[in-house]
Amino acid sequence: MSRRTVAIVGSTGSIGTQTLDVISHHPDRFEVVALACGRRDDIIQQAKNTGARLIGVADDDLAGRVREALPDVEVCVGAGAAADIAGSGADVVINGIDGGRGLEPTLAALHAGSQLALANKESLIVGGDLVREARQRADQIVPVDSEHSAIAQCLRGEQARDVGRLVLTASGGPFRGRDRADLATVTVADALNHPTWDMGPAITINSATLANKGLEVIEAHLLFDIDFDDIDVVVHPQSIVHSMVEFTDGATIAKLSPPDMRLPIQLALTWPERLDFAPTRMDWGSAVQMTFEPLDHDTFPMVQLARQAGRAGGTAPAVFNAANEAAVAAFLDGRLSFLGIADVVGDTLEVHQAEPIESLEHVRQVIDEARTTARAHITRRA
Repeated sequence: MSRRTVAIVGSTGSIGTQTLDVISHHPDRFEVVALACGRRDDIIQQAKNTGARLIGVADDDLAGRVREALPDVEVCVGAGAAADIAGSGADVVINGIDGGRGLEPTLAALHAGSQLALANKESLIVGGDLVREARQRADQIVPVDSEHSAIAQCLRGEQARDVGRLVLTASGGPFRGRDRADLATVTVADALNHPTWDMGPAITINSATLANKGLEVIEAHLLFDIDFDDIDVVVHPQSIVHSMVEFTDGATIAKLSPPDMRLPIQLALTWPERLDFAPTRMDWGSAVQMTFEPLDHDTFPMVQLARQAGRAGGTAPAVFNAANEAAVAAFLDGRLSFLGIADVVGDTLEVHQAEPIESLEHVRQVIDEARTTARAHITRRA
């Protein structure tokens, strides 16, 4: 494999820092040429460590500090800085920012012809066909989510006609085994206490509500062209099996590894090749227990709401995501109960009439309207 240039959008976040950790072990394989973040000064040290010559930040004050510390680098500033970095023409672009704001960097990377290592699932879900149509080749989008990376690996060398169903695994989050009544009084601290993964607050809440798994169902449909009826979710608290593919003859192929995001990140950087390096390995010399449980849809309705939005298609997944983002923010601020998150999302979807996505501007308008509707529901519940 030749040396690849890499741009990282969201470099100071969890995905970004883990990507830099992977790259640090392979200086002969990767060159970091561009970095983008919101408002964290950590990007200055990252640029010094990597030698990146193009930096994107959202904040004018941070841009001034970057220019002072790194007078020889080019700095992009403002709301479009992340898209500027993503579209800079690197061989691989890691989109690791969270939420629907990742759509423009995703489109910019695809239009520039870069391989897109996609950790920002929301951009595919919000953009839908807009993103798929921007692809210049079938394998231009490589998933970073551990579940979709697992499916992509299980499907290598297989024929689409032989696929029976996809099985996404979920850890169950911090409230696995609880019923709806148990969740009426949970706190933000309770919901942020994830048993397996170390993530940012928004995605951790999404894991607690299983909204993240609902988003992954839509993502799997869009990435692999599998019907929603053939995508299942099972609870697997050990997070060793990252997903499975069942074939038409009844055989099931699963991908197993420790719950370490550096593994799918590394593969996304080198896809379709593998590196001769393991950030972590399974200890097969020790006893390992793996269990699988059905998902309690009554207690965790977000997966079914996501299916509803995915089946409606068009603008509906963007509405699901926007309403969820607004509800999660309200929960984190103490303005909405934990159970209220799904209620707000359901209420917002109920009044939305799905329509085909026409443009990026159309998506923005739909998202703004969904947020306004969701916030009105939040205010009434408060």
